[in-house]
Amino acid sequence: MNTKTLIDQLGRNITVPATPGRIISLVPSQTELLADLGLGDRVVGITKFCVHPENWRKSKTVVGGTKQFDFDAIRTLNPDLVIGNKEENYEEGIRELSKTYPVWMSDIVTLEDSLQMIAQIGSLTQTESKATEIVSLVRDSFSGLPKLPAIKTLYLIWRNPWMAAATGTFINEMITLSGLQNCLSDETRYPELTSEQIQTLEPELILLSSEPYPFKEKHVLELTQLCPQAKILLVDGEMFSWYGSRLLKFAQYLQTVKTILS
Repeated sequence: MNTKTLIDQLGRNITVPATPGRIISLVPSQTELLADLGLGDRVVGITKFCVHPENWRKSKTVVGGTKQFDFDAIRTLNPDLVIGNKEENYEEGIRELSKTYPVWMSDIVTLEDSLQMIAQIGSLTQTESKATEIVSLVRDSFSGLPKLPAIKTLYLIWRNPWMAAATGTFINEMITLSGLQNCLSDETRYPELTSEQIQTLEPELILLSSEPYPFKEKHVLELTQLCPQAKILLVDGEMFSWYGSRLLKFAQYLQTVKTILS
């Protein structure tokens, strides 16, 4: 069998078949990318959180969640390529899979990281032409990105406790590229916050993500009482945190947000 060796975004050498034919994706945004690369007949396994494309939930084998793999299901599928992500998957599980299968890992913090990932997955799967097209379209769309006002913004991802996206995250990259000012610029990753700390931050805009925590209108009311000075919006978390081909939809979504804020 012909093979090739590539370096993943963790700097590891990964040897895979020249044309992988039994691919498992452990990351929702990368699953959607594989679909948009035209790999529907070669992807055999996805996680329970891989909701796009919707029909794949019925046609592919679900191999557990992003943080808890079903090793028996994976063993049955006998993949020749597993695609994961440093942040979204768990180190112990990835280490165990790597003993048996080629596991290619992404590590995404910036837009450039995501574009590199798209190109490299194209190379991994012999879909370079389509991957190059997606990268070009994303670059074009971001070059004309609508700019939101440079106001102090808090992006919340969790409740009980409150958790927010700070620097060193892809969400922060998207916030910054949109023109907003992350009011957690002195923090890293996903800090926990008390209600009092949120008040002290005095955000002008609070964005409540639809994932991983499903914020609702009741949380808008709760935060309105905490921060009456702030504009509070429920936003599509996929648009701010998915780093695959969904990036193609970000500019249009941002225009909608800009209209709401105007």
